[in-house]
Amino acid sequence: MKRGFAFLLFLAFLVSPKLFCDIIDRIAVTVAKQVITESQIDDEIRVTAFLNREKSDLSAAARKEASARLIEQALIRREMDLSRYPLPELADAGEALQSIKAMYPSETAFEEALSSYRISIDDLTHRLWCQLTLLRFIDYRFRPGIQIPPADVQAYYRQQVSQWQAKGTHPIPTLEESRDKIEEILTQQRIDRDLDRWLTDTQKQVSISYLDPALRPAGQ
Repeated sequence: MKRGFAFLLFLAFLVSPKLFCDIIDRIAVTVAKQVITESQIDDEIRVTAFLNREKSDLSAAARKEASARLIEQALIRREMDLSRYPLPELADAGEALQSIKAMYPSETAFEEALSSYRISIDDLTHRLWCQLTLLRFIDYRFRPGIQIPPADVQAYYRQQVSQWQAKGTHPIPTLEESRDKIEEILTQQRIDRDLDRWLTDTQKQVSISYLDPALRPAGQ
């Protein structure tokens, strides 16, 4: 799964309230004691497509990819529960919601776009809150143990200088002017790498059952 800030663009990791309203909803996957339903997979696809402003794809391949994302997100939610991580307020998603609304010429256009993807404002707000919670927890879980050696900063800066020179950038920022930004970029790269490793290890330790065989990864 691709991560980083772009990544973050296609994330929902908590159980949807719809789960309790739709008794007939089929369970597609179980992750330890958590369940992922068929409708959650469809919701994941639709909301992700809306956020990326892409056509909603409910093909078998797309559903398999969406279920894989939800499984990883369920593993992170399990870790949050075990560590008793404090959840943010739902209102904290307000800034992200306003940023998305600003992409549309009017409130009506925004609402029509939501409707075309069969998404409610509550669905979108919940997804943005989930995304915010996920970002904060990943930062809380993995950032403290990361230290960026000065040599790595210098190596990245030299690569950046070469790119600036090729583009004709002038004046070229100094190393000291660039240090904070470079350290943050390298830190985010380390967080993504550590998260990937943690997810791989955790999937081997937690019971994951595929009630929908079509969602099972190749080779399993």
